Amino acid sequence: MDPEYFQSHNMSWGTLGTVRPFPNFHPEQDAREIRTALQNKDAVTVVRILTNRTNAQRQVIAQTFEEMTQKDLAVGVKKAMSGELEILLLELLMPPVQYEAFRLQQAMVGLGTDEETLLEILCTRSGEKLREISAMYKLLFKKDLEKELRGETSGDFSNLVLALLNKDNFAVGVQKDIESLSASLNGKKADAALWINILTSRDSDHLNKVLDGLELQRGQTVDQTLDKKFTGDVRQGLKVLVQCIQNPGVYLAKRLVKAKTPILQGIMISHAEEDLLCIRAAYLKLTGTSLYTALQKQYKGDHLQALLAL
Repeated sequence: MDPEYFQSHNMSWGTLGTVRPFPNFHPEQDAREIRTALQNKDAVTVVRILTNRTNAQRQVIAQTFEEMTQKDLAVGVKKAMSGELEILLLELLMPPVQYEAFRLQQAMVGLGTDEETLLEILCTRSGEKLREISAMYKLLFKKDLEKELRGETSGDFSNLVLALLNKDNFAVGVQKDIESLSASLNGKKADAALWINILTSRDSDHLNKVLDGLELQRGQTVDQTLDKKFTGDVRQGLKVLVQCIQNPGVYLAKRLVKAKTPILQGIMISHAEEDLLCIRAAYLKLTGTSLYTALQKQYKGDHLQALLAL
């Protein structure tokens, strides 16, 4: 393996991401190589560079490319590439907050709403990050994200989605939350508002203690409890939220198992610098097959090489 890989690994020791800062980074050289590669429609070179640089490094390359050529790198990629590879490379060039705003917009555009992608992003991002994404959404699409979500959802599910968008942390006793949730389960139908309030307004350490305590007290998993006491979209939403609190890597690995290309790319790009190693480990445990092998069975050519590099 390339010795530079080990240098970059040492630089970022402790990261759970698969894409790490490229050592001896020379944006001018990268921009020149990409310019020539785009002229020759040389996908191999473009893939090699863009998948082996962090997003921050890609932004520097894009800026350097524009200064060098007076042209936008994304426009150059559109002209030279096509199909799924083109989409992947364009998504790699988006800054992270912009990309998450783009994914939310794509989940709501056209007929029907992709509730699962909405939940994935809202459940796995912090309140602070979601505020940044909301601001970016308004900048990009001239629309208010909260209003858009309200228009795309209804009932208790809408209340959950909006609470997730505006999530914050409030200090409350663990035992008090356990008792409140347990009491809400005593009737025929549980109080969705109480569950939404607690699960979107505490930090993950606190909530893991609460969910563990609730399972001990009720003698069944929270997942089983939600199946019995809730129905429809809000049940699915709460189940996803609980999975993300307990182990986001496992939840995302499950998403990848039968994911279509846009969803698979969305998760891989969003998490490549954060926790894709955790997701890979969970995928292997879940399916008995490595994500690397699964990709090789599903994709081919330059698109496959780009995904494998990520």
